[in-house]
Amino acid sequence: MRSEIRSFRDLIAWQKGIELCKRIYAISATFPDAERFGLISQIRRAGVSIPSNIAEGYGRSRSGDYVRFLNIARGSAAEIVTQLVLVEELGFADKDRVQSCMLLTEETDRVLFGLIRAVEGSGSS
Repeated sequence: MRSEIRSFRDLIAWQKGIELCKRIYAISATFPDAERFGLISQIRRAGVSIPSNIAEGYGRSRSGDYVRFLNIARGSAAEIVTQLVLVEELGFADKDRVQSCMLLTEETDRVLFGLIRAVEGSGSS
């Protein structure tokens, strides 16, 4: 796997994580100010966690460590799905924007799952 990838920035999962993070920042900017230390902070931390954990895992020397960080990134994706459900149900953002963000979150998770399978199958990080 590493022979094709020069940097974590070449990973599709990381690229999707960055795009998702940017969308989360944009959509959360529309939330009520009262949510600054609540849902805004929580969803942004989860968004930043995805590409950050992909990068950190990539930098580890053992494939087991890499997979552990990729699974943490998947956990953050699950958090975002839950938070987006709340955002929609509380009416904090336009339904179409929420759904678009939800689809990108789910797509990012699928790519992460594929990356995990590839790393586990290769036996190297």
